[in-house]
Amino acid sequence: MCEAISKAAHMAVSRRQLLGGAGAASAAAAFAVVFGSATAQASPSRGPGGDPDAGKHRTRLVLLGTAGGPVWWPGTDREGIGSAVVVDGDVYVIDFGDGSGKRFKEAALVPEEFRTPGGLWGEEFIRAMFLTHLHSDHVADYFNYFFFGWTNGLRSRPSKTPIQVHGPGRRVDEAGNVVMEPIFTLPGETAPEIPVINPENPVPGTVDMTNYLFHAFGLDLNDRLRDNRYPDLRGIFDVHDIAIPRGIGYHPNDNPSPPEIEPFTVYEDDKVRVTATLVNHFPIVPAFGFRFDTADGSVVFSGDTGPNANLARLAQGADILMHEVIHQDWVDILFPPPLTPDEEGLRNHLVTAHTLPEDAGRIAEEAGVGTLVLSHLVPANFEDDRWSGASTTFSGRLVVGHDLMQLGVG
Repeated sequence: MCEAISKAAHMAVSRRQLLGGAGAASAAAAFAVVFGSATAQASPSRGPGGDPDAGKHRTRLVLLGTAGGPVWWPGTDREGIGSAVVVDGDVYVIDFGDGSGKRFKEAALVPEEFRTPGGLWGEEFIRAMFLTHLHSDHVADYFNYFFFGWTNGLRSRPSKTPIQVHGPGRRVDEAGNVVMEPIFTLPGETAPEIPVINPENPVPGTVDMTNYLFHAFGLDLNDRLRDNRYPDLRGIFDVHDIAIPRGIGYHPNDNPSPPEIEPFTVYEDDKVRVTATLVNHFPIVPAFGFRFDTADGSVVFSGDTGPNANLARLAQGADILMHEVIHQDWVDILFPPPLTPDEEGLRNHLVTAHTLPEDAGRIAEEAGVGTLVLSHLVPANFEDDRWSGASTTFSGRLVVGHDLMQLGVG
């Protein structure tokens, strides 16, 4: 579904080239929003509006990247989606969008007295990593944590316990049968023949993806194992597919909206308990939201999703809910009338698998959340005040996320 964002941007350009008169003006506005202009670009800013004393908190949320979609947004310094929860010096990373790895180092999550030029900037204190789903804009920097971790602290980890990685498994039904997503067709259209990539395993999960990446970069990895005598990364990271509870009526295609379920535990240590739920990002299945509970409070991540009851249940009473948002104005600019059936389908697709600010506010209000943080912003170059619609449905503290922003918990 995130890939629809880049397709929408491409379609905006096509319409700009084809339409005339008023239509051309609307399409030109879309072009400006997507690709930048003197009037459409947001003023670049970094880390405003967080808690000045967040570093004093035992538990804190760190925003590593706040842009949504596989798009290099102009006029903003927001990088791809990524976040970290820091609990008493231990680090838990959620999602790995393009550029979020560099933000991780900029965040300097290690106390200053421990930092060194060759490493010790945070990665050696990562305890666990989590992926909400496997769209490209959430995993682009994932393997960089492996590659660059070798030379940025992983060889100096004070704990030799492997970093735990948890993410979605294969797109299969409860019996383990592979279920391909349906081919998008218009009414009356016959589905075209589309060749399947990797037909032996066309729907890899987190474990598969990681193993394929090890194979793809075998030349580099073997060189550093043999010439530099680096420790084997396969002993540093312990990767898991999240098991979906059985008997809940889950099926990747038969029920596009995930069945209502109780949150279930995916990870726990002496500092944090992580629970998950299924969210609605069809046709990408499974997709998860996560909740981190610590002695100080709780932080919830929506992942990419349309509004759904599972997320509201997961977020009940949370101190912070970080929720993805898409702006209706951007969708309307991209798709001015008249719309072809193809454009109408994509327009509906964008707003049903993502969440408008007003709906994110309703979910936070229903859940009794203290602070709502808007992130995974689409478009990422809208000014902050364009997202204020969430305040019309949410009575708590509203924060528009920026890269490197930090918020204390408790």
